[in-house]
Amino acid sequence: MAKTITNYFEELRGTRVWRSVFRSGTGSSTLHRALAVQQNVFLHLFSTKVRTRMLSFSATWYLGTLTFGTFLILVSTGIPLMFYYHPSVPQAYADTKDLQFVVSSGLFLRNLHRWSAHAMVFLVFAHMFKVFYRGAYRPPREFNWVIGVILLLITLLLSYTGYLLPWDQLAFWAITVGSNIASAVPVLGNKVHFLMLGGNMVNANALLRFYVLHCMILPLVAMLFVAIHFWRIRKDGGLYAHQSEPRTVSQSVAAAAKGAQ
Repeated sequence: MAKTITNYFEELRGTRVWRSVFRSGTGSSTLHRALAVQQNVFLHLFSTKVRTRMLSFSATWYLGTLTFGTFLILVSTGIPLMFYYHPSVPQAYADTKDLQFVVSSGLFLRNLHRWSAHAMVFLVFAHMFKVFYRGAYRPPREFNWVIGVILLLITLLLSYTGYLLPWDQLAFWAITVGSNIASAVPVLGNKVHFLMLGGNMVNANALLRFYVLHCMILPLVAMLFVAIHFWRIRKDGGLYAHQSEPRTVSQSVAAAAKGAQ
């Protein structure tokens, strides 16, 4: 008998990928409806219950918290910088020089933004290395590991798009080299290159696109994934696996290991 769409959907809901994303399951009962609300990042960001060990002090180096702190610094310094910057070729470089020599505390504001961006990239990599070393990519935390990888890519894109905004020689040729590397990708390289720059070379179109990405699109996407990331940390019982994991989690880990064999 041929499988219906419902059968395929039921099989999909039974896969490991589906269960790593949607933890409560589906159903029309009161329990399933309550779980759907409690585990929805928009309807219920914080957990209804927290384990005692989640409130105790632990040596995690707070790399994730420090990374989020640098992100807040970038947002709080980036908004004032937007008041003194025009994303246009004749004016972008002049605005950068005005921030350095004319605007009161402009040099401090710009350097704080720049060094916070460097620190954020370093802390994100350090956080990822430590989480990987502690094995936090294992069930039931594999979905949050994927979210973390996405946040790493967003961080790199934020740094890359912000690099062009001063519109000096270093920024111009760095983006030229990077876009030429993207054009070397087989099949889609030329299309990706054109999409990045809005043309065939670094010009006013590229500056405007990088400005919109850096100041609007990427920060909003980052905020969304940060909220999901924090929410899943609470739902998964912390960053790392512990001996006090619930029996259901231990059984799911054992079942996943047995299935991999």
